[in-house]
Amino acid sequence: MSLFSLIFQSDTYLCMAFPVPTRQDAYIVDFIPLASMDTVHHMLLFGCQTPVSTNSFCVQGTCEDEAAIMYAWARNAPPTKLPKDVGFKVGRSSGMSYFVLQIHYGDISAFKGEQPFIAGIYLLMSVDTVILPGQRVTDADVACDYTSYPIYPFAFRTHTHRLGKVVSGYRIRDGKWTLIGRQSPQLPQAFYPANKQVTVKYGDTLAARCVFTGEGKTSKTYIGGTSDDEMCNFYIMYYMESRHAIPYMNCMEMGSEELFQHIPPEANVPINVSPSHMNSVMHLGQSTVVLDTNKLETVDQDYHFEQVSAWPQSSLQLGQVSGLALDSDSNLVIFHRGDHHWGNTKKTLSVLYQQRSLGPIQQSAILVVDPSKGSILKASGRNMFFLPHGITADKENNYWVTDVALHQVNKTLMALGEAFIPGSDNNHFCQPTDVAVDTESGNIFVSDGYCNARIIKFSADGKYLSEWGSSDRRRRIPFHIPHSLVLLPDKKEICVADRENGRIQCFIAETGEFVKEIKKDEFGGEVFAISYNGLIFAVNGESLSRPVPIRGFVIDYSTKDILDTFSPNKKEFKMPHDIAETRDGSVFVGDASSKSVYKFTTEKLHHSVKKAGIEVQELEEMDAVVQTKVKQDTSKTAAIQEKQTLNKGERVLPVIITTLLLIPLVVVISIGVFISWRKKNQHEVKSEPSSVRGILGKIRGKAVGSLNLGNFFPSHKGYSRQGFDQLSTEGSDQERNDEDSSDSENEEYSALPPPQSSS
Repeated sequence: MSLFSLIFQSDTYLCMAFPVPTRQDAYIVDFIPLASMDTVHHMLLFGCQTPVSTNSFCVQGTCEDEAAIMYAWARNAPPTKLPKDVGFKVGRSSGMSYFVLQIHYGDISAFKGEQPFIAGIYLLMSVDTVILPGQRVTDADVACDYTSYPIYPFAFRTHTHRLGKVVSGYRIRDGKWTLIGRQSPQLPQAFYPANKQVTVKYGDTLAARCVFTGEGKTSKTYIGGTSDDEMCNFYIMYYMESRHAIPYMNCMEMGSEELFQHIPPEANVPINVSPSHMNSVMHLGQSTVVLDTNKLETVDQDYHFEQVSAWPQSSLQLGQVSGLALDSDSNLVIFHRGDHHWGNTKKTLSVLYQQRSLGPIQQSAILVVDPSKGSILKASGRNMFFLPHGITADKENNYWVTDVALHQVNKTLMALGEAFIPGSDNNHFCQPTDVAVDTESGNIFVSDGYCNARIIKFSADGKYLSEWGSSDRRRRIPFHIPHSLVLLPDKKEICVADRENGRIQCFIAETGEFVKEIKKDEFGGEVFAISYNGLIFAVNGESLSRPVPIRGFVIDYSTKDILDTFSPNKKEFKMPHDIAETRDGSVFVGDASSKSVYKFTTEKLHHSVKKAGIEVQELEEMDAVVQTKVKQDTSKTAAIQEKQTLNKGERVLPVIITTLLLIPLVVVISIGVFISWRKKNQHEVKSEPSSVRGILGKIRGKAVGSLNLGNFFPSHKGYSRQGFDQLSTEGSDQERNDEDSSDSENEEYSALPPPQSSS
C-alpha cells in the first residue's frame, strides 16, 4: 500500500481507509510493512464493513461497525507470512469490505521542509534532419555544451517514429564518451534506468544520435509532429540540488561532424526488435503501418565490416604479427617478430627459450603506422626482443610489451619479471601474453599466459597487488592460456580471451570478482584476442576438435549477442593473433601466420542488393546520394522537353556523320578528275565515264608510282584493306567485310558491279 499522502499530515496520529480491491472473496496471506521506526511508532490494520470515512482520512475512530484487528506492527518488525493454505478472508461474503490503517508517528520531522534534491528533464532533440528515400542509414546528431550546476541522470527515454532504429545518449568529458543510455525506439518507450556512474557538470558535452533508415520510402522524410514525419528525441531524467534546481533544459543544436567522428561504434548498431514488439507499437495516428518484419529482424546484417583491400598502400615487410595497439594519437602500433619465428605453441614442451644464440631481433619490432594509408610513421625496437607477443600503449604513449622468450613485461625504464627465467611467484612470469594499463589508476594487468594461466595485478610503480586464475578455486574451470586482455573503462572491468577454453570472461578490475562469461559455438573452442570500444571485438582461431570458420566478431557486451562477423575478401585468416579498433570505427587484425595486418571498415560498403525483385546498386557513402524533389507536372514537362531534345539530336547526328564521310570522297574525286584531265590533254585518250571506284581503279592500274590511298591509310586493326575504316552498326568492331576484299592488290579498287535486275 502507498503512504505517499501521509506527508501532508502534521498530526502524530492518522488513519486512512480504502476498499478491498475486489468484489469477490479474497484472502490475505502476507503482511509486508513499508515503514521505519525512525518515523512510525506503530501501525494497526483493521477490517470492517463501514469505515468512519470513505472520502478522506479518518481522524476520529476507524469503523462505524465492529472493527476487526488483522495486523499490527512496530519497531522494524519483519514481514509476516501466514502458513500455507491459511489466509484472512476479505471481500464479498466476509463482512470486510474496507481496510483501515491506523498509524501512530514517533517523529514527523522527516515530513517537514523541502526535498534536498529536485528532479528534472533534459531533452536532446533534432529539428532539421532529412531522411532520404532508399538511403540505408541517416544519422541525426545533437550536441550541446552543459553550462549549469551538476545534474545526476537516473533514467532515460528514446523516441522516434517508425524509421528509427536506435537512439543513444552520451556525456563527453575530456574527449571521452560515456554512455547514459541506448535503446531501440521501436520498443516500449518508457523511462529506463540510466548508467548510474554518469554525472554531468559544467564544461561537459551532452550528445545524442538517432539512426534512421529510408529503405522502402519513396520520398524525403522530415522532422515533424505527424505519423508520416519523424522525430529524434533523447530524454534524460535527472536530479540536482534543490537550491539550484532547473526543472527543464533542452538541446537542439546539430552536432559537428568532427565531434561525432569519435562516437562509440555501438551507437551505429541497430537493436533487434521482434515482430511481436513491432506489431504492438507500430500503430500511429489513424493509419496502420505495414512493415517487412523479416527485414526488421535482420536489420543489423547491414552493419557489416568489410576489408579495405587497398590498405596498406605499400608493403610493410612484417614478420609474424603478434600484437596491435592504438597510441594516444590514434595511430596503429604493430608489434612483430621480424626474422624470428615461433612455431606451434601447442606442441612446445619446454618453456625455456632454446634459440638465445640467434640474438635479439635485428629489425624494428615496433612500427607506428598511419591507420588511413598504412605508411610507417615511426620504427623502434631493434635488438630488444626475442619473441614478441602482446603490446598496449598507455595515455602517455608508453609501450607495454610482453616477450614470451624473455618471460618479461617491459616498458621504458621498467621491466617486470626476470629475463629468460620462468617462474610462478610474484616476481616471475612464464610466457606472459598480454598487458593492460588502467588509464585512471595506472594499475597494470598481465595475462601470464602459457604456463601459469593467471591474471596478475600490479600498481603503477610495479608492486604486486593480487592475482586470480588457475589458483582461484572459486572458478570451476581454470584459465587455459589467457591470451589477450582489455579494460572496459566505462564498466570498471577487465576482460580476458581465455584462448583454449574458447571464451571471454570479465572481472571487476578492482577486486578480480567474476562478472560474466561469453562463450559461443561460433568461436569453435578458441578465442585468440579481444578489444573493446563500446562493443567487444574478438577473433577466434583454428580448432581441430570443432572446426569453424576463422573470423572476427562484433559482440554486444550486455546481451552477449554476435552482431557481425567479418573476414578478408580474397584470402582467409590463418592465425589472427590480435585485434584493435580506432575511434572512427575501423578494425585492424594482425595475422601471425600470414605476416599481415588487415583493415576492416563499415564506411565504404558498396554492394548490390535486391529490393522488390529489382537489383539496384547501393552506395553507402552518403555524399554520393543526390535526390531532387520536383512536382509531378514539372517532371512531365521536363520529360517531354528531354525527349524532344533527343529526337532533334537523333536527326542531326546522321547528317554530321554523312558529311564527315563525304569529305574524303570529294577529295578523291577531285584528284581523280584532275589526273584524268591531265592525261587526256597529254595523250588525247578518250575514256568512258566511270564511278569513283572506276577512276581509282584506272589510276592504280596504269600509273606506276602513282598515289596509293590504300597505303596512305595504313592497314591495321579497325581499318579495312580498302584503306578506310569500316563503319559497322552491328556486331563487334573487329568484324571485317570479307566479300569486298581481294587478295590481288591490282584489284583492290575495282569498278562497282552492274546493277542486279529485279526478278
